[in-house]
Amino acid sequence: VFHGRILARRVVGQETRYEVEVAARYRQRFPLVSREYLWVPNTCGCPALHEGGEYLLMARRHVNHEHTLNRILLPDGGYARPWTPREARLVREAARHC
Repeated sequence: VFHGRILARRVVGQETRYEVEVAARYRQRFPLVSREYLWVPNTCGCPALHEGGEYLLMARRHVNHEHTLNRILLPDGGYARPWTPREARLVREAARHC
């Protein structure tokens, strides 16, 4: 779970790749760097993430069986909400209890 600002969007094959500036990390099972690529397995823009927008994102690390692909994936219908101070406070509180 992290707070990120969308820097760019690009369709690559049948997927969409977002370049994200990671502003805050709330709960993580894998390390994040200040800039990451976030992959969405479709080209329809679902969930709709807009360049310049700030979002609260819940993504997962996806590694294929051959260990040749290691990326951050936001699944269809994944958690992506516009970032607000209220959302950030709620996630911080939840992270302390989980």
